[in-house]
Amino acid sequence: MIHNSSINTTSSLIYPDIYNYQVLSNQPLKLGIMASGNGSNFEVIAQAIADGKINAQIQVLIYNNPGAKAAVRAENWGVKSVLLNHRDYKNREKFDSQVVQILQQHDVEFVIMAGWMRLVTKVLIDAFPNRMINIHPSLLPSFKGVQAVEQALVAKVKITGCTVHLVSLEVDSGEILIQAAVPVLPDDTSETLHARIQVQEHRILPMAISLLTKGNS
Repeated sequence: MIHNSSINTTSSLIYPDIYNYQVLSNQPLKLGIMASGNGSNFEVIAQAIADGKINAQIQVLIYNNPGAKAAVRAENWGVKSVLLNHRDYKNREKFDSQVVQILQQHDVEFVIMAGWMRLVTKVLIDAFPNRMINIHPSLLPSFKGVQAVEQALVAKVKITGCTVHLVSLEVDSGEILIQAAVPVLPDDTSETLHARIQVQEHRILPMAISLLTKGNS
């Protein structure tokens, strides 16, 4: 459904159409958030919870890069953050085992990968089956993996966007929950296109979490 008369830099297509999403559960969904960088998606989730748009609480933030701004955002919101530097572990499985331990220690029910720039293993997925979501800057199944925005520009597509999906072993291949489309403009760079995609990421990630609360009522 087109919500404006034409597609421009601010309009988008979002599916499913849940612009007026609302709290549908009685008990808050206990979230664990994983982030690698700036943490803007963490901020959006925290704000949506504060605004009463989703019935959830953030139990812990796990971040893997020392100095990541996500940790500062967590501190500002009074959320505990834990640094797990993946460089300190021998392999991905050992690292994910530690991630699982931290999440379970904080009674996490659902995991949100909000800008988590690491491949996950069966160790983590098996600990939270169908209870992990990721946000990816493309309209999956197009442009999986890294540099999705750059891939879209190289392919010269006219529309790209972002997707919230369940996490699976195959990269960016889990069940799609919600997507938003973003036009690619003739003069776009990776920076300008990514900035517009991120606006939509910040809209659909809280929406996806709201959908998850349906199963928590």
